[in-house]
Amino acid sequence: MTPLFKRVLIANRGEIAVRIAHTLREMGISPVTVHSDADAQALHVRVCDAAVDIGPAPSRESYLVIEKILAAAKTLGAEAIHPGYGFLSEKAEFSAACKKAGIAFIGPPAEAIESMGSKTGGRARMKAAGVPITPGTDGPVSGSDEEISKIADRIGYPIMLKAVSGGGGKGMRLVRTQDDLLSSLRMAKSEAKNAFGDDSVYLERFIETPRHVEIQVFCDAHGNGVYFGERDCSIQRRNQKIIEESPSSVVTTELRKQMGEVAVKGALSVGYVGAGTMEFLLDPKGNFYFMEMNTRLQVEHAVTEAVFGVDLVREQVRIAAGEKLGYDQSQISSRGHAVEVRVYAEDPAQGFIPSPGMIGELQMPLGPGVRVDVGVSAHAEVPIFYDPMIAKITCWAQTREQAISRTRRALRDTVVEGIKTNIVFLDALLAHPAFAKGDVHTGFIDLHRKDLDAPVTGTELERMLLSAVMHRHLDLQSAPTTNATPSEGSGWLRAGRHAGLLRESFR
Repeated sequence: MTPLFKRVLIANRGEIAVRIAHTLREMGISPVTVHSDADAQALHVRVCDAAVDIGPAPSRESYLVIEKILAAAKTLGAEAIHPGYGFLSEKAEFSAACKKAGIAFIGPPAEAIESMGSKTGGRARMKAAGVPITPGTDGPVSGSDEEISKIADRIGYPIMLKAVSGGGGKGMRLVRTQDDLLSSLRMAKSEAKNAFGDDSVYLERFIETPRHVEIQVFCDAHGNGVYFGERDCSIQRRNQKIIEESPSSVVTTELRKQMGEVAVKGALSVGYVGAGTMEFLLDPKGNFYFMEMNTRLQVEHAVTEAVFGVDLVREQVRIAAGEKLGYDQSQISSRGHAVEVRVYAEDPAQGFIPSPGMIGELQMPLGPGVRVDVGVSAHAEVPIFYDPMIAKITCWAQTREQAISRTRRALRDTVVEGIKTNIVFLDALLAHPAFAKGDVHTGFIDLHRKDLDAPVTGTELERMLLSAVMHRHLDLQSAPTTNATPSEGSGWLRAGRHAGLLRESFR
């Protein structure tokens, strides 16, 4: 079968670049990429067929420079560009520049990105399309302090301040009383200006104890659209997701259909093409409200792929090449349950501050139903310049309980030496009784922080140590039989290091 493209440039780095490269190879397409000076030896460079250096480590001088990306595509002979997520993936000007250069953009057209890129513009368009939205301002808030206070009073407290050009939790502030409004607004505007070059902020009613539930939509250029169920992304720290699952434990068949149909309708109303995500807040009464649309592939797309048996990157490439979906909603069905955890180089005990540095030993989990998307390798550096995510671990099983258990086992089998990570914290989240019952919301971590920081019991520590011993056993089984003295990397000594690290983690 003739490939849709001969060569595709991946304009990204880390685990998502590696993940995209795998699918391109399966499709018979040559993956090529770019890298900053800091990423010259990165894993995504090594898994691609060719790479071009695009400049200094700071992303504003490399991964965010459209001209450098397009020049690299021309140099490498790429017919299409996949932006991954982050960086230029939601920049309408990048999509437009690719089109002008005669390069296929594996994502939505510039007009659709522009329509949904502004949070307030997106709210207005979704409201017009009949999508329910939370009460708030229709545009950036402006005026005198007194006028802004009156607007907030009309919306009703508590209020969430949000950057118009925001994402990733930047430029957001929760305001519970009028006394805190103006100082919080100044801080939100300052953070938004630093992060996005735009200090515009809008106001939105804050929904108490909501779930963050998003719908994966897919549209082609021929007016067809479908949805691949929902993802529950309620477990967040600093307004950023760290655990996602599909399906949600509270979304009924009827509610899923209602949310899915609304999401597809909203996407088609702006001429959307490709993979996109409609994000909603779901209140305790089952009411849902549109938050925003992410006009790209999501970090957490793996849980959808696990339960629906679909390769969303493959679908993106097909649609970008002009093909039709080739199926309708009646042909889409899910099976089982999937949980994804994001392993970060960060210190949960210090407010989740990033922990960049040199990785020592790195061992990722294996086994039935376990998928690992990793962007680093052993003895590689986690740079200070980029997002500190090391890997995503996605586990599928027949039931939610089994998927959680499998994910916890996978975390215990994960070894990252040399830097601090959130692995123990993730396990504590999955082990919490409220999480097990599905009693989650976006304030879960703040509500249960004391429980999550509590010392691990002897039984839990014994289980962790047993995992270390199992690693040692597997190492010995795979090692050749010799009379040599055990080296530093041998199974016995490695198991001892694992045990020591675990003891240190739980002091």
